[in-house]
This record gives sequence, C-alpha cells and structure tokens, in this order.
Amino acid sequence: MTDTLDLAKQLISIPSVTPDDLGCQKIIADRLSAIGFDIENLRYGDVDNLWARHGDQSPLFVFAGHTDVVPTGPVEKWSSDPFTPTISDNIMTGRGTADMKSSIAAMVCACENFFSDGKEIAGSVAFLITSDEEGPATEGTVKVIEYLTNKNEKIDWCLVGEPSSTDTLCDVIKNGRRGSISGDLTIHGVQGHIAYPHLAKNPIHLFSEALQDLCDEVWDDGNDYFPPTSFQISNINGGTGASNVIPGDLNVQFNLRFSTELTDAVIKQRLEKILDDRQLKYSLDWTLSGQPFLTPGGELVDATKKAIKSICDIDTELSTAGGTSDGRFIAPTGAQVIELGPINESIHKIDENINVLQLEQLTEVYTEILHNLFSR
Repeated sequence: MTDTLDLAKQLISIPSVTPDDLGCQKIIADRLSAIGFDIENLRYGDVDNLWARHGDQSPLFVFAGHTDVVPTGPVEKWSSDPFTPTISDNIMTGRGTADMKSSIAAMVCACENFFSDGKEIAGSVAFLITSDEEGPATEGTVKVIEYLTNKNEKIDWCLVGEPSSTDTLCDVIKNGRRGSISGDLTIHGVQGHIAYPHLAKNPIHLFSEALQDLCDEVWDDGNDYFPPTSFQISNINGGTGASNVIPGDLNVQFNLRFSTELTDAVIKQRLEKILDDRQLKYSLDWTLSGQPFLTPGGELVDATKKAIKSICDIDTELSTAGGTSDGRFIAPTGAQVIELGPINESIHKIDENINVLQLEQLTEVYTEILHNLFSR
C-alpha cells in the first residue's frame, strides 16, 4: 500500500456528505503541519475550511479541493459499502474516490515528497480545502478568498484537484470553465374555465412563441477556448391538476452556460428583451452561479504540460468543458487556475471508483509540477 493510497482510504472512509467534514481536514492538517505548513482552520456557518501555507514569499502556489462528497444514493445498489473503500482488480470503489479525496491524498503526499529534505524555495505552497463545494458553495472557497484578500495574500498559481481526465490519467487539463446563470421565470396569465377561454389568458399559450424565440436565439459563436453559449430549460410547470381549468401562472426554470464572449448583464438584457417583445407579463429571478474564467497559457500550464509529458508520456490537451468548480472563485483574483485530477467517468454515480495504480502516478505529476515551478 502506497502512502497516497493509505491516505485516500482514510479520507474515503469518512462519510463527509456536504457540508460535513467530520474530521477529514484534521487528518490533512496534521500531515501538512508535520512538514512545516502553518495551519488555519476557518469555519463559516456549518462549513469547515482549511488554509495551510508553507513559506511566506511569493509566488504562491495553491492546491485547492474539497472534502465534502455528494450523497450516496441507494446504498443497496452499491457493490460494497460506499464509505468502506474496497479494492478489486486494482479498482477502488467508494464515494469520493474520484471526486475528489484521491486528489487531495496525492496533493498531500506530493508535498511530503517535495519538502522531504527540508527544501527551501523562493516562494510558497498552500492548501485551500473546503467542505462546501458540492453544496451551495456559499460558505467555502468564496469566503476563504475574501479572508485572504483582506489579509493581502495573493494567489499566483492554483491547481484544483477536480477529476479532469477523460480516458487516461492526465489526458485533459481544464484551463477554464463556462459561466453559469439560472433563471426562475413565472409567466402570469388569468385563470379560468377551459370552456370559456375568452375570459382567461393561458400563460402556456402566451409563452409558446417566446419559448421558440429563446431556443432559436444564437447567443454567441463561442471562441477558440469555449463552445457557443447554451440555453436549456430544466423545469416547466403549469396547471392546477384539473383538466377543465386554464392555469393562471406558468413557472419555467432555465440555465445558460456561457462563454467569455458574454457577460451575465448582457444575457439578462437580451433574454428580458425577448420576453418584453412578446408583451408578456412575468416575474423573473436570476441566480449567477459563476463567471466564466480562462487560463490560456503561462507558467502554470507550461509546468503542468511538462510534468504530464515526463511522468505519463502523453501530450495533454486543454479543455473548458464540464460544469462549474471552485476555480470560479479563485480566478477573479488574477490567479492562473487549472484543474487536474483523476478520470471523471464515475463521479457522482453508484460505485464511484478510481484505478489505484494511477494514484502514485498522480502524486508524481503533482510533485513534478512543484519542481517545474520552483526549481527554475
């Protein structure tokens, strides 16, 4: 059993369903403290956060991640207990194996390797770990970034350990993410008897043309790093449950994943104009989950590509595909931000898993990135 596998199993054994950390961060902090990291435990609401830093100089490199996991779903559908890491034919099954306790274990062990001989570097290495990534994400990384900003601690490079790989380990580096904005829209009509439609206004009918307009809208054409912005409806509900009543309201929930070609302000303006042009009476509440961010190149991308080539002997590719991550809170500080971690095929699924043979390799990649950044 390697050190990385041993630590990963310790963390996976803890049922830290968001927002509960349940002691994961103490295990991490104890390991980091032993190699010279200064530890700060930051609790906001019911969320535990860990800020650990080795050194006080710039540039500052940060490993970022989360100890919380999503719920298991029906436990009886798992092949083994989801919080008892179980290995068969080199595949370890358990909640959090891929997303993302194995990455955290590899990060910690990479630092143990890197600082094993009492190494002094011209710069600093830190960890930003939260238990609020899979939940609302309001008391975690975003709050720690506010705390660091107030202390004038500036992150230069950040590697988020989200599972970025697609087919083989490290075949993809996520160097950005699309923004995400959601709307909760209510179209207001007039309820009435279905036999007397002239005395009512059916909001479903009223919205139909605007719906087609929204689906047909070309929001942008994307760019070299991002696909075109996508508009999708997630829920649509109307009616009283009776077959002879025209509903008074129609509720529509939608989301746009948007590129750096747009801003949330422009999206709001254009979408509301479509509704206004159809002369609809409506209420609309917006929720911005994150702005798009992009690290097109630079020292961090170069150091990571070089490490992957050296350890895995592959030419990795850059991608901005996928959902949001906590990188969206870090990138606005001016930091170069990438995501690099295990294969993501099983994340959030029943029998989430990782190939244990890749754990040491991931540790070596993380270690090599540190060497590439601080040994120049």
